[in-house]
Amino acid sequence: MFVIAACVVTTQGTETRANEQLPNVVFILADDLGWSDTTLHGTTSFYRTPNIQRLAKRGMTFTRAYSASPLCSPTRASILTGMAPARHGITAPNCHTPLVRLEATLKPRAAANRMCIQPDSITRLDPSITTIADSLKEVGYATGHFGKWHLGPEPYSPLEHGFDVDLPHWHGPGPAGSYVAPWKFEDFDHDPLIPDEHIEDRMAKEAVAFMRKHRGTPFFLNYWMFSVHAPFDAKKSLIETYAAIVDVNDEQRCPTYAAMIESMDDAVGTLLDAIDQLGIAENTVIVFASDNGGNMYNLVDGERPTSNRPLRGGKATMFEGGVRTPAVIVWPNGCEEDSTCQQVIQSMDFYPTLLDVIGLERNAKQPMDGISLVPALQGRPLHREAIFTYFPHNPSVPDWLPPSVSVHRGRWKLIRIFHGGENGKHRFQLFDLSEDVGEVHDVADKHPDLVRELDALIETHLQTTEAVVPKANPVFDPAKYDPSQEGRPAAKFVRGQETKKSEAQKLVAGWRAGGTCELSLSKNQLRVASQGRDPYLSFRFRNPLPSGDYTLRVRMRSDARGTGQVFWSRPGASFGADRSVVFSPNHDNNSHDYEIRFAAADGVQSIRLDPSRASGTVDIESMELLRGDARVKSWRF
Repeated sequence: MFVIAACVVTTQGTETRANEQLPNVVFILADDLGWSDTTLHGTTSFYRTPNIQRLAKRGMTFTRAYSASPLCSPTRASILTGMAPARHGITAPNCHTPLVRLEATLKPRAAANRMCIQPDSITRLDPSITTIADSLKEVGYATGHFGKWHLGPEPYSPLEHGFDVDLPHWHGPGPAGSYVAPWKFEDFDHDPLIPDEHIEDRMAKEAVAFMRKHRGTPFFLNYWMFSVHAPFDAKKSLIETYAAIVDVNDEQRCPTYAAMIESMDDAVGTLLDAIDQLGIAENTVIVFASDNGGNMYNLVDGERPTSNRPLRGGKATMFEGGVRTPAVIVWPNGCEEDSTCQQVIQSMDFYPTLLDVIGLERNAKQPMDGISLVPALQGRPLHREAIFTYFPHNPSVPDWLPPSVSVHRGRWKLIRIFHGGENGKHRFQLFDLSEDVGEVHDVADKHPDLVRELDALIETHLQTTEAVVPKANPVFDPAKYDPSQEGRPAAKFVRGQETKKSEAQKLVAGWRAGGTCELSLSKNQLRVASQGRDPYLSFRFRNPLPSGDYTLRVRMRSDARGTGQVFWSRPGASFGADRSVVFSPNHDNNSHDYEIRFAAADGVQSIRLDPSRASGTVDIESMELLRGDARVKSWRF
């Protein structure tokens, strides 16, 4: 056999390809694209992704694909190296910062309200690690990286990690300035003939040019999209198209985000068209994936960007919405077309899979935590007991947890919260995903033996990868920590990075305005001033309310029009039409009393009142919420 620095070309692989070209590889990585952000799983009626669907027709769709981390840089490093974040040490998305740290270390101390001392993440991908680009380049592949990197600027850019080409040679976490030109990249401008050029249109165009240039030799095209990461902007015409078809009762109702998804999907279509036109489809392996779950903490046009329903949480959380992502692999003549696989896969599996498909062996000197997915692609079972997600940080987004690590094994998922229990012991949450994909029911107390068994797997993983793990904080003061605040977002994530800043997002008497209205207090009344068809206000309870039969009593007067509606959300979920009741307000500008009854089977985290469906003024004089006959909360203004 022929030994090379990055990998080994097997004799069998060399013989079978003696008279044919090695397969091309196209890796398309979306940014922040959630499991329910495409049409692959039947979870959206708002977003349009015909080209991703077209891609799925050519290969295998994975219904239980997991990112290595709930944030981008750790997952990206895992894709390139085949290593888990616990091993490569990049556990936070801080690779764009000036600080260069090549070794993970524990922070020296933690505040008294922190249960553990967290590690500091590595901030650059070390060029001494052999990447998939290094491996393919060694056997003659042309290698090109297009789009987002977020693993460090020079000397840690794609050019130092095995890529011949890097456009736009940008190390930031998102596109420079905006998606629609003019951009703010260094030495990379939009086409002067296209003043409003979209960055994905341009990246796809550059990627196609790369494929055309190298159609006669094997190539590795690494197209890591900027979409659909912040900043949130899109083509104006697309935003207007989606704004016209918004269903206000749908948890996915942000026109800007829908427009961003369509531009992303268009770029996928551009690549597929070029692959077909170049006549290389039968010799091109395509991987499509996302670096983490959908963003549910920013605000765009007064709305969350998306919903990962039926999954709980989103980007930066340890729940399924943060790590379960769309994934498709196309392997001509290697996997069945238009097929589906329900086996569990993870980001670090792509590297060993591509080596296996091409006929290369792993470098025995470099550890790899991923496994080859070739058995799954061929309809056979994967032989792996579990996968792990190591996230020793706690950004205060909705559904956040203290520093944690999780294990998935079959139907079970266990989350270990480092030193979150009594006397510095770990705390656990256990979910049966076969019956509770929304992770509503923690059953850790019912299965203590299973908790110990799964936690032993976690411990083995952390030791095997030599992870730098959080340690108990010796100065932790339980009196300074409120467990009820876990999962509640910090103020900066409540306001987020809106496309349109609005004073309507401020709390007024504990209520938050949304949609097309503003709130104010006037003459002992809560005034709802609506400028459009979707006024609403919401209130989040500090602690979730139990399940039961509820009644919301409202006294108000209105000169607007249309029906009213009351929504309630269960813990860990957004508002949805399936948890709402419609009522019929009088809009005669006189005071009227209303009683809206609803049954909350899974408890109540928040309530929302839509008092009308038109512009106008609604004055709310009082409200109270009852569970049965007992008053839970009352509001006087």
